[in-house]
Amino acid sequence: MPMHPAAPEDLSGLVDAYTQTAQALVDLAFPCSDPDFDKPTECPGWTVKDQISHIVSAEAALMGRPDPQVDVPDYPHLGTTLNRAIENGVELRRSCPGREVVEELQTVVARRLGQLKDLRDNEPEDLDEVTVDMPMGPKPLLEALRLRVNDLWCHEQDIRAALGRPGNLDSLAAATFCQTVMDALPMIVVKRAGVPTGRVVMVELTGPVVARTGVRVEEGEDGSPHGSLMFTGGVDETGPIPVIGKTTSIQMSTEAFTRRAAGRRATSDLHYSVHGDDEVARRVLDGLVITP
Repeated sequence: MPMHPAAPEDLSGLVDAYTQTAQALVDLAFPCSDPDFDKPTECPGWTVKDQISHIVSAEAALMGRPDPQVDVPDYPHLGTTLNRAIENGVELRRSCPGREVVEELQTVVARRLGQLKDLRDNEPEDLDEVTVDMPMGPKPLLEALRLRVNDLWCHEQDIRAALGRPGNLDSLAAATFCQTVMDALPMIVVKRAGVPTGRVVMVELTGPVVARTGVRVEEGEDGSPHGSLMFTGGVDETGPIPVIGKTTSIQMSTEAFTRRAAGRRATSDLHYSVHGDDEVARRVLDGLVITP
């Protein structure tokens, strides 16, 4: 079953996805009051203003304007070196008024949109060889842009949840995030959830992004379990799905799926339905997180 809307794969589509979610962030931030800026979000340790500060910092760095380094306290939510590095831009702006950070966001987003649209209009012939310096190291351009779309949309949803303004769950960026998680399902099912050979795990999103995928766990050449995505056009796509008792199907909304994949909600806090092994479903959802 194809995803609807489909996740963009080319430069033009990813620029469109970026544009939509970046503009949504500006639209959400602009009318915020001081109490709004101070509202906690589902991203541990961050307020609405902190979310905006992070986006400003990340996008400015990609334009070649990294923030100066400041001392970052040992906050409880800083569990990794990467998280501490990301916190620098947030800490730098903690004493700044929210309106000031929003103005910075508007400026940075406008420049980034101009940069990306120029890149789209003058797409390099050697696109596959173009790389972008990211916090986790150099990445091919399309992969880097996909990562930025995912990050922007994830934080857009953090802000929406905090402000009580749901939306954009059927956008190109939402589909990009969902596709990224589904592409990671073989690893999640086998490595994290430990689903044994001979089993199948199906995941169905009921909307607004609608999709269905599955992972068939087979024995690899080295004898260890190997996960294969189903419904991808591969030669095994029409192969039989194991009988009842060996298939676990998980149904959930786009919002529940993506909030769990972002690490914002615990499995116990999700609304989902299962046909099959409840314990397998729980282990898969426990391992679903793809964010650092």
